[in-house]
Amino acid sequence: MALRSVTRRIGSKFFPMFSSANQLHSHATSFGFKEVPEEEKSRLVGNVFSNVASNYDLMNDLMSGGLHRLWKDRLVSELNPFPGMKHLDVAGGTGDVAFRILDRINDVKRRAMQDVREDDLQDQTQVYVCDINPRMLSVGKKRAIERGLGEEGSLIWVEGDAEALSFPDNSMDGYTIAFGIRNVTHIEKVLDEAYRVLRRGGRFLCLELSHVEAPLFKELYDYYSFSIIPAVGELVVGDRESYQYLVESIRKFPSQEKFASMIVDAGFQKVEYENLVGGVVAIHSGLKL
Repeated sequence: MALRSVTRRIGSKFFPMFSSANQLHSHATSFGFKEVPEEEKSRLVGNVFSNVASNYDLMNDLMSGGLHRLWKDRLVSELNPFPGMKHLDVAGGTGDVAFRILDRINDVKRRAMQDVREDDLQDQTQVYVCDINPRMLSVGKKRAIERGLGEEGSLIWVEGDAEALSFPDNSMDGYTIAFGIRNVTHIEKVLDEAYRVLRRGGRFLCLELSHVEAPLFKELYDYYSFSIIPAVGELVVGDRESYQYLVESIRKFPSQEKFASMIVDAGFQKVEYENLVGGVVAIHSGLKL
């Protein structure tokens, strides 16, 4: 789980025509292993997540053996959230990451902010959950009510596109995206938008299923991914195709090094990534300085 850092002396901010991210622009893009028109991908991905929304977290538990909970805990630990922060969690419709951020902030307040009026801190803290899929957001809002957060003023639900955010420039202290960026049409646009909305000193964090390198482990992982996960999707959700797409989309996502270089190209500094479970997932981070 060693951290790996990525630096680049001259990035796409100066020579965008040579940017690796810029090369992704085309009239066709990948939807799993299929090539589809760019304008079609958003609709197809939307259909996938509309189909799986009601069982999304259950399937995450089944597919990862519950490890996704630990990975998200690790992501939030890296974020180090604090009372009064403004944070944006993108593609976070079910609220899994946002709930953890609020829990961590409340823990900090209980331990170290006893001398500050809680009402003041509550008014200042804002955690935005942004997702393009209304059904995913509906699941998140329902879960918030079940957790007693239905009237939580610091938790704000927003239907929006990661490639064209509605938030002002330099408005967020932190930005997270978990298991979402591989589903977008233009990764570089998402990274540019993340950079735009973050304040100076703000941190970008991405948790994403990634690439396993160890040959034997990769062979086992590929078998599990292509033979087991779609079958479980069919058994539990009645939808094999959506989970076939999900495992294919992992293989089409850039390698850890490639994705890290794209984060650098977007303008972020101190870019690094950490592989978990041999590269099954990776946490990428960068700072806007």
